[in-house]
Amino acid sequence: MAVPDLRSAQETWTALLGAEPVREDSVESLRARRMVLRLGDSELELLAPSGAGLVAEYLDAWGPGIRAAGFSCADLGAQRERLLDAGVRWTEEGEQMLLDPGDSDGLASVISPVVSLEPAGQLRGLYEVTHLVRSWKRTQDKHARLFGIDLARASEIESEGYGYTGTLLLFDPPQRLDRIELAETKAAELAMGRFFQRRGESIYMAYAECDDMAALVEQLQARGARFTGPPGVPDPPNLFIHPSATGGVLLGVSRTMHAWTWSGRAELAG
Repeated sequence: MAVPDLRSAQETWTALLGAEPVREDSVESLRARRMVLRLGDSELELLAPSGAGLVAEYLDAWGPGIRAAGFSCADLGAQRERLLDAGVRWTEEGEQMLLDPGDSDGLASVISPVVSLEPAGQLRGLYEVTHLVRSWKRTQDKHARLFGIDLARASEIESEGYGYTGTLLLFDPPQRLDRIELAETKAAELAMGRFFQRRGESIYMAYAECDDMAALVEQLQARGARFTGPPGVPDPPNLFIHPSATGGVLLGVSRTMHAWTWSGRAELAG
């Protein structure tokens, strides 16, 4: 997440969702200072510019928001070979690979080694990034090559209410829900369509799971955070936290396992 001020952004995520600071350092290739937060069993990297560079350019163009999606990989060597075979450009810094979004239809991404994290805060962890694209069928083939995704495990998705069609590229179902959602907008007047008109192929939002949605609703209400969910339901299966509450990120949150109901495997939702 690109932010103008690390400390202010950290305080927002800590107060809102119980995220815990892990470490601070810098990412020289991005000309940015970094603070890493633990959010559930995932990590959220906050990036503030230390000079002219990609993070500063993002903030100048769009303001605070999701600059890149992060993925963890158990075999970075095999992933390097996959990227080489696909002719993809990346920058390597420390143990991370920063991929050029020009090679992936606007999906800026960072690949890191797998680490085991003790959960922190009110979320179970992040499991989805939504990638807006011109043609989901074209992009799914690119992502399959880049990330080693088996398209036989993908689940096509369509939403009249939100105005898009696309697919869920699941990495390891049914063991894990983790996936990239590819969305091709069909209604320019709706929120997702308006975002695509402004930004083109890019990251739209992220999704997380939560074991106790009722407690999450209470926390959001206590903070005066803007969110949407089923009206009058104190323990909703799904809700959306507005970017104004997170400092720039649209964050969907679903009850643990519930998202399998729209992922082609409803029987796993329990």
